Amino acid sequence: MIATQIARMIAHYMIFLDLTDDDVLDPDAAVQMMEQLGSDLEALDKGFLRELIDAFAVITPEYSGEAQEVVRNIAHSFYLEEVLAADDPMRLAELEALRDARA
Repeated sequence: MIATQIARMIAHYMIFLDLTDDDVLDPDAAVQMMEQLGSDLEALDKGFLRELIDAFAVITPEYSGEAQEVVRNIAHSFYLEEVLAADDPMRLAELEALRDARA
């Protein structure tokens, strides 16, 4: 339950940073905050990070349009599956192939 609540908070934050017009939010500041968020996410306990990644998929239908796309892509954008697979070269290779196919 807590992972879902935190996923919603992160989703709102990411939607704001990604979709706010440049004349309202300095793009460089937005990128800086996304980089900090990415670093914070990477530092999470791996078990909780797994729950959080799964929670993004659960909450994605709560959003629509561009916001839904932002939420759907949070784990992908921050390479969170790769963070979890850091000690598993086979899984990292799988994820790299999936990422290449998606591009």
